[in-house]
Amino acid sequence: MELLQRIAQVIIPVFFIVGIGYFYGRRHAPDMSVFSRIALDVLAPMLVYSALASRDFHLMDHLPLLLGGAILIVGGGLIAWPLARLFGAQPRTLVPVVMFNNCGNMGLPLALLAFGPEYLGAAVALFSISNLLHFSVGARITSSHAQTRDLLLSPLMLATALGFASALTEIRPPEVLLSGMRLLGDAMLPLMLFSLGVRLTALTRSGVAIGMLGALARPILGLMIGLPLAWAMGMEGVVKGQVLLFAALPPAVMQYMLAERYNQEPEKVAAMILLGNVLSVIFVPLALVMAQ
Repeated sequence: MELLQRIAQVIIPVFFIVGIGYFYGRRHAPDMSVFSRIALDVLAPMLVYSALASRDFHLMDHLPLLLGGAILIVGGGLIAWPLARLFGAQPRTLVPVVMFNNCGNMGLPLALLAFGPEYLGAAVALFSISNLLHFSVGARITSSHAQTRDLLLSPLMLATALGFASALTEIRPPEVLLSGMRLLGDAMLPLMLFSLGVRLTALTRSGVAIGMLGALARPILGLMIGLPLAWAMGMEGVVKGQVLLFAALPPAVMQYMLAERYNQEPEKVAAMILLGNVLSVIFVPLALVMAQ
Protein backbone atom coordinates (compact mmCIF):
# COMPACT_ATOMS: atom_id res chain seq x y z
CA MET A 1 0.00 0.00 0.00
CA GLU A 2 2.82 2.40 0.86
CA LEU A 3 4.52 1.70 -2.47
CA LEU A 4 1.26 2.38 -4.34
CA GLN A 5 0.91 5.69 -2.51
CA ARG A 6 4.45 6.64 -3.52
CA ILE A 7 3.77 5.72 -7.15
CA ALA A 8 0.62 7.85 -7.05
CA GLN A 9 2.69 10.76 -5.72
CA VAL A 10 4.74 10.61 -8.93
CA ILE A 11 1.92 9.92 -11.41
CA ILE A 12 -0.71 12.38 -10.13
CA PRO A 13 1.51 15.47 -10.64
CA VAL A 14 2.17 14.23 -14.20
CA PHE A 15 -1.54 14.33 -15.02
CA PHE A 16 -2.01 17.61 -13.21
CA ILE A 17 0.53 19.33 -15.47
CA VAL A 18 -0.80 17.62 -18.61
CA GLY A 19 -4.30 18.75 -17.65
CA ILE A 20 -3.22 22.38 -17.30
CA GLY A 21 -1.59 22.20 -20.74
CA TYR A 22 -4.74 20.68 -22.23
CA PHE A 23 -7.09 23.37 -20.90
CA TYR A 24 -4.66 26.14 -21.82
CA GLY A 25 -4.39 24.70 -25.34
CA ARG A 26 -8.16 24.54 -25.70
CA ARG A 27 -8.43 28.19 -24.74
CA HIS A 28 -5.45 29.76 -26.55
CA ALA A 29 -4.26 27.20 -29.18
CA PRO A 30 -0.55 28.16 -28.83
CA ASP A 31 2.11 27.18 -31.35
CA MET A 32 4.44 24.82 -29.45
CA SER A 33 6.93 24.19 -32.28
CA VAL A 34 9.40 26.81 -31.02
CA PHE A 35 9.33 25.32 -27.54
CA SER A 36 9.92 21.84 -28.95
CA ARG A 37 13.12 23.02 -30.61
CA ILE A 38 14.32 24.82 -27.47
CA ALA A 39 13.54 21.71 -25.41
CA LEU A 40 15.58 19.41 -27.66
CA ASP A 41 18.46 21.79 -28.34
CA VAL A 42 18.91 23.41 -24.90
CA LEU A 43 16.94 21.91 -22.04
CA ALA A 44 17.37 18.21 -22.87
CA PRO A 45 21.19 18.44 -23.24
CA MET A 46 21.39 20.17 -19.85
CA LEU A 47 19.25 17.43 -18.28
CA VAL A 48 21.34 14.59 -19.70
CA TYR A 49 24.76 16.09 -19.04
CA SER A 50 24.00 17.14 -15.47
CA ALA A 51 22.75 13.61 -14.67
CA LEU A 52 25.79 11.86 -16.15
CA ALA A 53 28.34 14.31 -14.76
CA SER A 54 26.98 14.04 -11.22
CA ARG A 55 29.54 13.03 -8.62
CA ASP A 56 27.19 10.25 -7.50
CA PHE A 57 27.28 8.53 -10.90
CA HIS A 58 30.01 5.91 -11.56
CA LEU A 59 29.72 4.50 -15.06
CA MET A 60 31.83 1.33 -14.69
CA ASP A 61 29.60 0.05 -11.88
CA HIS A 62 26.65 -0.21 -14.23
CA LEU A 63 27.93 -1.87 -17.43
CA PRO A 64 25.61 -4.94 -17.10
CA LEU A 65 22.64 -2.60 -16.76
CA LEU A 66 23.74 -0.65 -19.84
CA LEU A 67 23.85 -3.89 -21.84
CA GLY A 68 20.51 -5.05 -20.45
CA GLY A 69 18.86 -1.71 -21.20
CA ALA A 70 20.16 -1.73 -24.78
CA ILE A 71 18.81 -5.26 -25.34
CA LEU A 72 15.41 -4.25 -23.96
CA ILE A 73 15.21 -1.22 -26.24
CA VAL A 74 16.32 -2.96 -29.44
CA GLY A 75 14.27 -6.09 -28.71
CA GLY A 76 11.12 -4.03 -28.18
CA GLY A 77 11.63 -2.32 -31.52
CA LEU A 78 12.11 -5.60 -33.39
CA ILE A 79 8.83 -6.96 -32.04
CA ALA A 80 6.92 -3.67 -32.45
CA TRP A 81 7.60 -3.39 -36.18
CA PRO A 82 5.48 -6.42 -37.25
CA LEU A 83 2.96 -5.48 -34.53
CA ALA A 84 2.43 -2.12 -36.24
CA ARG A 85 1.84 -3.85 -39.57
CA LEU A 86 -0.61 -6.24 -37.95
CA PHE A 87 -2.76 -3.46 -36.47
CA GLY A 88 -2.47 -1.06 -39.41
CA ALA A 89 -0.38 1.52 -37.52
CA GLN A 90 2.49 3.47 -39.03
CA PRO A 91 5.71 1.80 -37.82
CA ARG A 92 7.43 5.19 -37.57
CA THR A 93 4.74 6.19 -35.07
CA LEU A 94 4.47 3.01 -32.98
CA VAL A 95 7.97 1.51 -32.96
CA PRO A 96 9.81 4.36 -31.18
CA VAL A 97 6.99 4.58 -28.62
CA VAL A 98 7.49 0.90 -27.75
CA MET A 99 11.27 1.12 -27.78
CA PHE A 100 11.77 4.15 -25.54
CA ASN A 101 10.23 4.62 -22.12
CA ASN A 102 9.69 7.42 -19.64
CA CYS A 103 12.88 6.62 -17.73
CA GLY A 104 13.64 10.28 -17.00
CA ASN A 105 10.87 12.20 -15.32
CA MET A 106 9.07 9.04 -14.13
CA GLY A 107 11.77 6.35 -14.04
CA LEU A 108 14.29 8.27 -11.96
CA PRO A 109 11.94 9.33 -9.13
CA LEU A 110 10.29 5.88 -9.08
CA ALA A 111 13.68 4.18 -8.81
CA LEU A 112 14.62 6.54 -6.00
CA LEU A 113 11.41 5.77 -4.12
CA ALA A 114 11.50 2.02 -4.73
CA PHE A 115 15.19 1.27 -4.17
CA GLY A 116 16.64 4.23 -2.28
CA PRO A 117 19.27 6.88 -3.12
CA GLU A 118 22.18 4.44 -2.98
CA TYR A 119 20.84 2.70 -6.12
CA LEU A 120 19.87 5.81 -8.10
CA GLY A 121 23.05 5.50 -10.18
CA ALA A 122 21.63 2.36 -11.82
CA ALA A 123 18.56 4.29 -12.98
CA VAL A 124 20.83 7.05 -14.33
CA ALA A 125 22.78 4.43 -16.29
CA LEU A 126 19.59 3.16 -17.92
CA PHE A 127 18.48 6.73 -18.55
CA SER A 128 21.77 7.49 -20.32
CA ILE A 129 21.75 4.47 -22.65
CA SER A 130 18.11 5.16 -23.51
CA ASN A 131 18.92 8.76 -24.47
CA LEU A 132 21.92 7.70 -26.51
CA LEU A 133 19.85 5.27 -28.58
CA HIS A 134 16.75 7.47 -28.67
CA PHE A 135 18.43 10.41 -30.36
CA SER A 136 20.38 8.31 -32.83
CA VAL A 137 18.47 5.15 -33.83
CA GLY A 138 15.12 6.37 -32.49
CA ALA A 139 15.18 9.64 -34.40
CA ARG A 140 16.05 7.84 -37.63
CA ILE A 141 13.10 5.48 -37.13
CA THR A 142 10.77 8.41 -36.40
CA SER A 143 11.70 10.17 -39.65
CA SER A 144 13.70 9.31 -42.73
CA HIS A 145 14.52 13.03 -42.92
CA ALA A 146 16.57 12.83 -39.73
CA GLN A 147 20.16 13.15 -40.97
CA THR A 148 22.72 10.89 -39.27
CA ARG A 149 25.43 13.56 -39.29
CA ASP A 150 23.08 16.15 -37.84
CA LEU A 151 21.96 13.71 -35.13
CA LEU A 152 25.51 12.81 -34.12
CA LEU A 153 26.40 16.50 -33.89
CA SER A 154 23.14 17.51 -32.21
CA PRO A 155 23.37 19.24 -28.82
CA LEU A 156 21.78 16.25 -27.09
CA MET A 157 24.22 13.70 -28.51
CA LEU A 158 27.18 15.95 -27.73
CA ALA A 159 25.87 16.39 -24.17
CA THR A 160 25.56 12.61 -23.81
CA ALA A 161 29.11 12.04 -25.06
CA LEU A 162 30.48 14.74 -22.76
CA GLY A 163 28.47 13.30 -19.89
CA PHE A 164 29.98 9.85 -20.40
CA ALA A 165 33.42 11.44 -20.63
CA SER A 166 32.87 13.26 -17.33
CA ALA A 167 31.65 10.05 -15.70
CA LEU A 168 34.75 8.16 -16.86
CA THR A 169 37.37 10.84 -16.15
CA GLU A 170 35.65 12.66 -13.26
CA ILE A 171 36.49 15.90 -15.05
CA ARG A 172 33.48 18.18 -14.77
CA PRO A 173 32.63 21.88 -14.59
CA PRO A 174 32.68 23.72 -11.27
CA GLU A 175 29.70 22.86 -9.11
CA VAL A 176 28.25 26.36 -9.50
CA LEU A 177 28.00 25.86 -13.29
CA LEU A 178 26.76 22.29 -12.93
CA SER A 179 23.99 23.55 -10.66
CA GLY A 180 22.91 26.00 -13.36
CA MET A 181 22.84 23.20 -15.93
CA ARG A 182 20.79 21.07 -13.54
CA LEU A 183 18.28 23.89 -13.09
CA LEU A 184 17.83 24.24 -16.85
CA GLY A 185 17.47 20.48 -17.25
CA ASP A 186 14.91 20.24 -14.47
CA ALA A 187 12.84 22.93 -16.21
CA MET A 188 12.35 20.64 -19.18
CA LEU A 189 10.32 17.97 -17.41
CA PRO A 190 7.20 20.00 -16.48
CA LEU A 191 7.38 21.98 -19.73
CA MET A 192 7.39 18.74 -21.75
CA LEU A 193 4.28 17.58 -19.92
CA PHE A 194 2.58 20.94 -20.45
CA SER A 195 3.34 20.74 -24.18
CA LEU A 196 1.97 17.21 -24.26
CA GLY A 197 -1.31 18.46 -22.79
CA VAL A 198 -1.55 21.20 -25.43
CA ARG A 199 -1.06 18.66 -28.20
CA LEU A 200 -3.83 16.43 -26.84
CA THR A 201 -6.37 19.07 -27.88
CA ALA A 202 -5.98 17.73 -31.45
CA LEU A 203 -6.68 14.13 -30.43
CA THR A 204 -9.39 12.26 -32.37
CA ARG A 205 -11.27 9.04 -31.59
CA SER A 206 -9.05 7.11 -33.96
CA GLY A 207 -6.09 8.54 -32.08
CA VAL A 208 -7.42 7.09 -28.83
CA ALA A 209 -7.59 3.60 -30.38
CA ILE A 210 -4.02 3.70 -31.66
CA GLY A 211 -3.00 5.33 -28.40
CA MET A 212 -4.19 2.31 -26.44
CA LEU A 213 -2.15 0.03 -28.72
CA GLY A 214 1.06 1.87 -27.92
CA ALA A 215 0.18 2.29 -24.26
CA LEU A 216 -0.28 -1.48 -23.80
CA ALA A 217 2.50 -2.67 -26.12
CA ARG A 218 5.21 -0.63 -24.38
CA PRO A 219 5.08 -2.29 -20.91
CA ILE A 220 3.79 -5.70 -22.01
CA LEU A 221 6.55 -6.25 -24.59
CA GLY A 222 9.06 -4.75 -22.16
CA LEU A 223 8.23 -7.27 -19.43
CA MET A 224 8.08 -10.14 -21.95
CA ILE A 225 11.69 -9.34 -22.82
CA GLY A 226 12.82 -8.18 -19.38
CA LEU A 227 11.91 -11.28 -17.38
CA PRO A 228 13.91 -13.83 -19.46
CA LEU A 229 16.68 -11.26 -19.92
CA ALA A 230 17.12 -10.83 -16.16
CA TRP A 231 17.20 -14.62 -15.77
CA ALA A 232 19.69 -15.11 -18.62
CA MET A 233 22.04 -12.43 -17.26
CA GLY A 234 21.81 -13.81 -13.72
CA MET A 235 20.38 -10.60 -12.29
CA GLU A 236 19.07 -10.67 -8.74
CA GLY A 237 17.83 -8.30 -6.06
CA VAL A 238 17.90 -4.60 -6.79
CA VAL A 239 19.57 -5.03 -10.19
CA LYS A 240 16.73 -7.29 -11.34
CA GLY A 241 14.24 -4.80 -9.89
CA GLN A 242 15.82 -1.93 -11.82
CA VAL A 243 15.65 -3.84 -15.10
CA LEU A 244 12.01 -4.87 -14.63
CA LEU A 245 10.99 -1.37 -13.55
CA PHE A 246 12.71 -0.01 -16.68
CA ALA A 247 10.89 -2.62 -18.79
CA ALA A 248 7.46 -1.68 -17.41
CA LEU A 249 7.68 2.11 -17.71
CA PRO A 250 5.23 3.97 -20.02
CA PRO A 251 6.26 5.58 -23.33
CA ALA A 252 8.82 8.39 -23.27
CA VAL A 253 7.51 11.94 -23.19
CA MET A 254 10.62 12.83 -25.20
CA GLN A 255 9.28 10.84 -28.15
CA TYR A 256 6.46 13.34 -28.43
CA MET A 257 9.08 16.06 -28.98
CA LEU A 258 10.62 14.08 -31.85
CA ALA A 259 7.20 13.34 -33.35
CA GLU A 260 6.39 17.05 -33.13
CA ARG A 261 9.65 18.07 -34.79
CA TYR A 262 9.29 15.62 -37.69
CA ASN A 263 5.47 15.83 -37.91
CA GLN A 264 5.11 12.08 -37.39
CA GLU A 265 1.52 11.86 -36.12
CA PRO A 266 2.30 13.74 -32.90
CA GLU A 267 -1.32 13.68 -31.70
CA LYS A 268 -1.31 9.84 -31.79
CA VAL A 269 2.04 9.72 -30.02
CA ALA A 270 0.62 12.07 -27.38
CA ALA A 271 -2.31 9.69 -26.86
CA MET A 272 0.04 6.71 -26.46
CA ILE A 273 2.08 8.59 -23.87
CA LEU A 274 -0.90 9.83 -21.87
CA LEU A 275 -2.70 6.48 -21.84
CA GLY A 276 0.57 4.72 -21.08
CA ASN A 277 1.05 6.88 -18.01
CA VAL A 278 -2.49 6.01 -16.90
CA LEU A 279 -1.74 2.30 -17.25
CA SER A 280 1.52 2.67 -15.34
CA VAL A 281 -0.48 2.45 -12.11
CA ILE A 282 -0.97 -1.22 -13.08
CA PHE A 283 2.29 -2.16 -14.77
CA VAL A 284 4.79 -0.44 -12.45
CA PRO A 285 3.55 -2.21 -9.28
CA LEU A 286 3.37 -5.47 -11.28
CA ALA A 287 7.02 -5.12 -12.27
CA LEU A 288 8.06 -4.46 -8.68
CA VAL A 289 6.16 -7.54 -7.51
CA MET A 290 7.84 -9.65 -10.23
CA ALA A 291 11.22 -8.40 -9.00
CA GLN A 292 10.72 -9.93 -5.56
